[in-house]
Amino acid sequence: MDKFIPIIAGVVSFAVTSLLGFIVIPFLHKLKFGQTILDIGPNWHKNKQGTPTMGGVMMIAGVIVSVIAALSISLLINGRFSSELKDSYRLSVFTAGVGMAICMSAIGFIDDYIKVVKKRNLGLTAKQKTFLQLAVSAGYLVCLNIAGMKTTNIPFVGDIDISSGLGLIFWPIALMFIYGFTNAVNLTDGLDGLASSVTLVVSCAFMLVAGRLNIISTNVLSAILAGACVGFVVWNAKPAKVFMGDTGSMFLGGMVVALSFGIGRPILLILAGCLYFIEAISVMLQVAYFKKTQKRLFKMAPLHHHFEMSGWSEQSIVLLFSGISFLGCLIMFIFAVFG
Repeated sequence: MDKFIPIIAGVVSFAVTSLLGFIVIPFLHKLKFGQTILDIGPNWHKNKQGTPTMGGVMMIAGVIVSVIAALSISLLINGRFSSELKDSYRLSVFTAGVGMAICMSAIGFIDDYIKVVKKRNLGLTAKQKTFLQLAVSAGYLVCLNIAGMKTTNIPFVGDIDISSGLGLIFWPIALMFIYGFTNAVNLTDGLDGLASSVTLVVSCAFMLVAGRLNIISTNVLSAILAGACVGFVVWNAKPAKVFMGDTGSMFLGGMVVALSFGIGRPILLILAGCLYFIEAISVMLQVAYFKKTQKRLFKMAPLHHHFEMSGWSEQSIVLLFSGISFLGCLIMFIFAVFG
């Protein structure tokens, strides 16, 4: 039964997340926690006005319940998942990762709440959000350092000492890495089912890599995240009945970062999360190009809106972007296994 724990955990995560939709969505409707659509967005997005947001709480609950369920079963049968977490370093990496994702989600929740209460799509200021995200990212890295993280693995290079000398540059780079990818996932959440579908692909890739590297805790956590994504897609696929909001997208961002650190190879997230990276780069290029030429490089940024403005359907964009993610994840798997 031990080898089925990741599957059981994923199924529990899917079930909890999807079934919560029957409770959470009507509750959000009752509270009138509807999304306000920006005027600068595509005109046809106006019909999404009022769709409940903050649905990310469904995924968070699914993940937490599934972690508890998987740990309970593993303890009962003395499985590898619970045995691995008896190691202080593995326990620290696991709990710090989940904790960091929840803290990122809390920032997103505050942002969503301000948007809903004020009935405007502004939320926290850029400075406030940046400060909070960097603080959470720094806290996560401090936890990893205290736990004893001394190396990071670069495929085809090997383990790099990050405890002294030039290796210390890893920590400020990692700080911006976490901050950047969390926001990149947030930017990807702009179409029905997009962020959850892309993250499903990414989490499945990390599940396979962690399994191949025999890192059971990350293997199980990846399966749990994959299950939560599928459970959320049930309600978020076009036409979306609920949006994850920053509550959900920042949680997903924190989780994929935690998975990359969980396998000891955060650099691989650049490949697995290539779609997030592309979305973020498209925004930066758009802003830089407009400042220099007063013209737009893309019809609209992030990139998924460019395709949308070019006549692509939301479903087609989700399929294309998920396919791009799959290719990035395939390369990541090759690097992880053979590197």
